[in-house]
Amino acid sequence: MGKCPSCQQWNTFVEEVIEKPNTSVPNWKANSTTQQRANKPVPVADITFSEEDRILTPDNEFNRVLGGGIVAGSLVLIGGEPGIGKSTLMLQLALNMPNLKVLYVSGEESERQIKMRAERLQEVGSKQLAVGNQKSDPDSYRDVNPKSEIGKGCFILTETSTQNIFKQIEELEPDLVVIDSIQTLHSAHIESTPGSVSQVRECTAELLRFAKESSTPVFLIGHITKDGMIAGPKILEHMVDTVLQFEGDRHHVYRILRTVKNRFGSASELGIYEMLGEGLREVSNPSEILLSQRDEPLSGITISATLEGMRPMMIETQALVSPSPYGTPQRTATGFDTKRMSMLLAVLEKRCGFNLGAKDVFLNITGGIRVEDPAIDLGLAAAIISSHEDIPIPFKTCFAGEIGLSGEIRAVNRVEQRIAEAQKLGFEQIFISKYNMPSAGQDKKRIDLSRYKIDVKIVSSIEEVFGLLFG
Repeated sequence: MGKCPSCQQWNTFVEEVIEKPNTSVPNWKANSTTQQRANKPVPVADITFSEEDRILTPDNEFNRVLGGGIVAGSLVLIGGEPGIGKSTLMLQLALNMPNLKVLYVSGEESERQIKMRAERLQEVGSKQLAVGNQKSDPDSYRDVNPKSEIGKGCFILTETSTQNIFKQIEELEPDLVVIDSIQTLHSAHIESTPGSVSQVRECTAELLRFAKESSTPVFLIGHITKDGMIAGPKILEHMVDTVLQFEGDRHHVYRILRTVKNRFGSASELGIYEMLGEGLREVSNPSEILLSQRDEPLSGITISATLEGMRPMMIETQALVSPSPYGTPQRTATGFDTKRMSMLLAVLEKRCGFNLGAKDVFLNITGGIRVEDPAIDLGLAAAIISSHEDIPIPFKTCFAGEIGLSGEIRAVNRVEQRIAEAQKLGFEQIFISKYNMPSAGQDKKRIDLSRYKIDVKIVSSIEEVFGLLFG
């Protein structure tokens, strides 16, 4: 059949020949004990469990994104564009776990290619083993000799058949399994090409059963489509425990590891890496890459306090407002929602009287990241007016507030962390909403501003902000 009668798409039907599994071939699905026992309902009060310790890696950024370390028996999917550094990240992780036996399964590269990449990662690996995880788990890394321990517990397997992979797993009994990539695997139980929807689903299901029944964590590297989604069936993201997105611009040296789904931690965490010749370096202070160094004050540039998960960051927001020479104003935003930018421009024009309808407006979030935190609204609005009036905003000023349609400055969550981060980075004043300061009748914790050295400006409307900034 050429055209699907349901979705009206052409060439979407794939013939699948289901064969009876061969019992002579080792297969985790055939040896599974879930088919042999019948589970019975148990009251939740009678269920006993012991909270297991997470497996800490030398990479603190990776630990943060996973929610505090690797959970035993978890299935983690890592997606990203080709060439972004997914294989480098996972091979670097496999090489730097000397206390664990790691099996790195590659269906895309030969053993020699992986060896060449591993040689480049030796230097950064020795640095991480020396100082990486001593603060959080000093006992497990106390007697490690970096030069002799790199790659000691890492085993490379170039194989695409799941039956052969499980056979090697039974012999090796690894503590951690990395699959690079899930689209290259194929199972003998389904006769279709590797990378097809049925093959990806079946291979993931077999690895899921293996991970849950053996309590061995498994990492899957997945390709993405042109739209930036994980390639394969959408059910793949529902089957796994954690989905990580590795993103970044190839023209920038910084890479962002973002949590999309996490059953064992926060789904809004962020890890930042710097791509170097010898591997990926974790960036512990992201504000160092998001704030540019300027010699003189420039208009249209402000600093905003944002949050990614539990981590406060100071980011530089830039705006450029110029007359439209062609009659049709342009509205372009990089790293920010264009529809929200249009809302901010409408509020500035309606509530503050600025004539922006005939002007080109360009917004940019530095560092190549995308921010969805509404707390940067106030910083963007100040940058737009600064560029429109060509009046620079003082260096040591930052903003944390959401703008409503009536021009009021709305409260933002965890404002104390934002204030503390601004003070730590040397800022002199920060603008926050007065609604973050509860009144006497409200049953909320009052923020103690006396313990901060930074000057906290409490504002209620956007007109008040512009009065304090520009007079």
